Amino acid sequence: MNNELRGSDLTRALLARGDKQIWCAVDDDSDEQAMMDHCGNDFTAYIVEFKDGCFYCNCGTAWLFAVPVKTVAATQSDMNI
Repeated sequence: MNNELRGSDLTRALLARGDKQIWCAVDDDSDEQAMMDHCGNDFTAYIVEFKDGCFYCNCGTAWLFAVPVKTVAATQSDMNI
């Protein structure tokens, strides 16, 4: 059995550890939807707090789900050029 923390559970653990800003994919339906919903400007946010069942980004917006993501620059080989 894999007990590795993932998704919103991982974000809660990082905040509890004391991390200050966690770059996350966010959504109000599910972790899975957060990773699939790339429309609009609300796809990612810096999460700074979890309280009363919601994740809060640095601008104060509440989200139900927040999945930590990594951002890296694409390379020429990534783009097949």
